[in-house]
Amino acid sequence: MSSQTSTMTTSRTAAPPRPSASLVVVNERNEILLVHRNPKASSFGGMHVFPGGNLDKNQDDSLVMTAIRETFEESGLLLASSFSSCELPSDSVLDEARHAIHQQKLRFQQFLSSHNLQADASSLLPFTQWITPVGPPKRFHTQFFVAFLPKTPSSGFSSGAKQEGIPKHDGGQEVIEARFLHPKKALDECREGKISVMPPQYYILSTLADILEGSVNTADQRTKVKTLSEGLFGRMLINPRKLSEDPKGRSILTYEGDETRGGSKGRLHRALVKLNVGSANEISLIRNFDVFSEIEAKAFTHLDAKL
Repeated sequence: MSSQTSTMTTSRTAAPPRPSASLVVVNERNEILLVHRNPKASSFGGMHVFPGGNLDKNQDDSLVMTAIRETFEESGLLLASSFSSCELPSDSVLDEARHAIHQQKLRFQQFLSSHNLQADASSLLPFTQWITPVGPPKRFHTQFFVAFLPKTPSSGFSSGAKQEGIPKHDGGQEVIEARFLHPKKALDECREGKISVMPPQYYILSTLADILEGSVNTADQRTKVKTLSEGLFGRMLINPRKLSEDPKGRSILTYEGDETRGGSKGRLHRALVKLNVGSANEISLIRNFDVFSEIEAKAFTHLDAKL
């Protein structure tokens, strides 16, 4: 079979990416919410990820709502506000609702309406899109968002860690823990082998670690994140491609804007990753340009891609 025929066959049989959303929640201590997936989960088993999941047309009218609903289901954190003088639901009511919503016994919008709540959709800032490379049986086209927590989120879960047991429809569990930690601490734990993340999470954690310095979230930091969101960075669509392997056996994944992917000569936008079946570790991000002012639009042909 010729290489051209092989490529055509691969493209025909590759699983289409599923529209999905993921939410990077930042609290007032500059900590980010990560959920630990069950090692037995069918996707990203054992990995630490930002809460998120697939667009559910029975539940969601947008990817923003997907991100808010999935964050509620996986961590218990509800990004919603009351539009009346009614008291916010108790934690026990919220916990019961999130299980019912996850099991498709209750519609998310129905729950919000019945408690005079409105999802804080306007608080979500687009923060890049990523497409799973061809190969894995499950592929995703994920819109990442960033949201800053108010001082008193309606669920009360805004720091520390909590054990979670989210029942799947088959009775298993998808998430075994949710916790907040600073992006620099998360990157340290990655390097120490304490947690594992995938390249998109590592990329976003690295970007935010350079902005969210210290343990107090400031207006200037929020402005910088919003500036990225509203600029070329927030609109980037990244489709990683394996270029080769380095002498240490790490895969060299290139991103749009790299000198091999439409960027100027000498421009590096890539990662070194030790890939295992269904997971990644020993990740290093190589990005030698300023994300605020030096992104080359010419390298991104899908800056306004719609999911």
